[in-house]
Amino acid sequence: MSLDTPPLVADEAPFVVDQRALDEVALSRQEYDRIVELLGRAPNRLELGLFGAMWSEHCGYKNSRPLLKRFPSTGSRVLLQVGAENAGAVDIGDGLAIVMKIESHNHPSAIEPYQGAATGVGGIVRDIFTMGARPIALLDSLRFGPLTEPHNRYLFHGIVGGIGGYGNCLGIPTVAGEIYFDATYSGNPLVNAMCVGQLEADRLISSRAGHVGAPVMVVGAATGRDGIHGATFASVELNEASEERRPAVQVGDPFTEKLLMEACLELRDTGWLIGMQDLGAAGLTSSTVESAHKGGVGIDLDTLKAPRRESGMTPYEVMLSESQERMLVIPKPEHADDVRRLFARWGLRCDAIGQVIAEPVIRVREGERIVAEIPTALLTDATPAYTREGVQPPELETLWAFDYTTLLGRLPTPNEALLRLLASSDLCSREDVYRTYDTMLGANTLIGPGCDAAVLRIRDANDQETGKRIALTTDGNARLTYLDPFNGGALAVAEAARNCVCAGATPLALTNCLNFGAPEKPGVYYQLSRAIDGMAAAARALETPVISGNVSLYNESYGAPIYPTPVVGMLGLIEGREPTPSAFQAEGDVVALLGDWSADPADLGGSTYLATIHGVVAGRPPQIDLAHERALHQATLAACAAGLLHSAHDCSDGGLAVALAECCIWSGLGMQGEAETPTLNGNDPMLARLAALYGEAPSRIVVSLAPEKWDALAELMGQHGVPLTRLGVVGGDRLRFAETIDAPIAVLYDAWRGGLRRALEA
Repeated sequence: MSLDTPPLVADEAPFVVDQRALDEVALSRQEYDRIVELLGRAPNRLELGLFGAMWSEHCGYKNSRPLLKRFPSTGSRVLLQVGAENAGAVDIGDGLAIVMKIESHNHPSAIEPYQGAATGVGGIVRDIFTMGARPIALLDSLRFGPLTEPHNRYLFHGIVGGIGGYGNCLGIPTVAGEIYFDATYSGNPLVNAMCVGQLEADRLISSRAGHVGAPVMVVGAATGRDGIHGATFASVELNEASEERRPAVQVGDPFTEKLLMEACLELRDTGWLIGMQDLGAAGLTSSTVESAHKGGVGIDLDTLKAPRRESGMTPYEVMLSESQERMLVIPKPEHADDVRRLFARWGLRCDAIGQVIAEPVIRVREGERIVAEIPTALLTDATPAYTREGVQPPELETLWAFDYTTLLGRLPTPNEALLRLLASSDLCSREDVYRTYDTMLGANTLIGPGCDAAVLRIRDANDQETGKRIALTTDGNARLTYLDPFNGGALAVAEAARNCVCAGATPLALTNCLNFGAPEKPGVYYQLSRAIDGMAAAARALETPVISGNVSLYNESYGAPIYPTPVVGMLGLIEGREPTPSAFQAEGDVVALLGDWSADPADLGGSTYLATIHGVVAGRPPQIDLAHERALHQATLAACAAGLLHSAHDCSDGGLAVALAECCIWSGLGMQGEAETPTLNGNDPMLARLAALYGEAPSRIVVSLAPEKWDALAELMGQHGVPLTRLGVVGGDRLRFAETIDAPIAVLYDAWRGGLRRALEA
């Protein structure tokens, strides 16, 4: 059945591979020459499209694959490692498993914000239920340019609307996330969507197609022309021609996705399945190639049998369409009719478009005519892998040498700084955003958006309480990664884990989304490589293996890259007790800081204070000591287990003063400070005080506890080698702290609560 000469798609003129043709599929001339060498002939247009999709950065990870091997991916609880299936899986005990993954939908959202964000949610949800897990939570991580610009406000409203509109219709709560703003994202917003699912560990569904003779079925929505070249679009930078790529943005239908999800979960329990695979990036191409290759088999399919919603579609369009709400289902041959009837009951189409074959090729037909045939290994194992030379950007040395004394003479009072920080777009309340999401769907959300981590109760297959809770969060600080990629990558992992610890949860595993610029640029490749090294080091030290993820490169607009933005989604587990709140809980409680408190101006490096108050992104960020971070986690978890803590809140963005203000704002309770601000010899007293209040040294947690438990906490911290500082007492209606901060909680609340609204209305 092999092709001796290049086939032509029906009615297609002879194919000329010029630069325009290569640009359309995001392949270089060298890559094209390699394809010809591998095939032993020139590919036709359809075959070139298949290679373009599968060799794209989005599908083939050709610039990041060698780097990703540095991540730790094994652990006693890991059931599925990176790349084994659509998402990673973790054992949480008692026969239960959690499946999770985070992915980007950046470029589609830049062109069509509502549909780009909505279909990003739809795609990540399918990655979860294709494995047999019921999606139980959504999270997101978003980056925008300043809201003072009308186009950024347009993107903001569209993206937030798309996330809420799609997730709410599916009946999946959006329980946590983060939003940051910087000018580097003005032309290229980031939309990272995370989904978490639950199932019994022995019910995991594979995507492998390994049963020769089995039918290959497409179920769900019909195929249209939307989303063609979506995978390649995600693998090039944005420019003035990007608007022409609008047809590459998919169009979502959450109601069809809801039906598809329920039907697939019902199918999971029938015993009729061999494999199931989401039709995501590159549509039928990637799903058939990946399923066949994992099973060591091939697939022969007929594009005329694929259900379509537009007339006159060519095999090229059918194979590369990224129309949403579609799945590839490979049933046992004797149950093909049973599968059709099951989907029919849900009002969904189910069409056999081909079968599994022994020869390890993807053979595409249009009726009886073969229009493409490629060995699956050429589309997967033969994908190029580039190891480039990274070069530290020369400006870093200058930025690290920032002279903090240049700030003298224009320092605000600590009180003024606190109010401005709380009102800033990066630190103000996100309630106006997450109120557009349904955060309580399923009635399992114990702690929702706005705290260190969301917490959900876990029920068993019979809907009974298990006593288990999971904590979930997304984190990533792009400024810190820009200024110090290794340290910024490590801090992203550490803060995500620390946020779970604050909720009383033991961090188990992480998923990540690596958002960077064009890797051909030595400075960008340096950022990517060093950030991965930092994340890998932290993941090993904190025993949180990387079980899934996504790489999004070419996040540039008009030649300028975004800040390097690694985002970490973290999973933690609580067993046999309730989560620890973030806010103060009771009048009279003692407030303390776990971890070091210093007045070193260097702690202001890369801080929100510098960026917001002075418009400066400079300094070398405080370096993380992973051994200290691990000790802090262990000590805090021991304190939670012993019932010593009433609350725990991570001290990070905005420093100690912002962390204390947030604890007061969320609870409505004030605090009377007792501790004197530490000083550092040789520093201006005002500069030292601001560093103590707004510096962002890592490995610190603000806690509150009953006075009678202070001695027990002090003894426990001493056992773990964690510094402990008594800061004050909960009470009153004001935050009084560090000799210079004295503000009514109502004033702090007004600044914090209205910050985003004021930015949107500016």
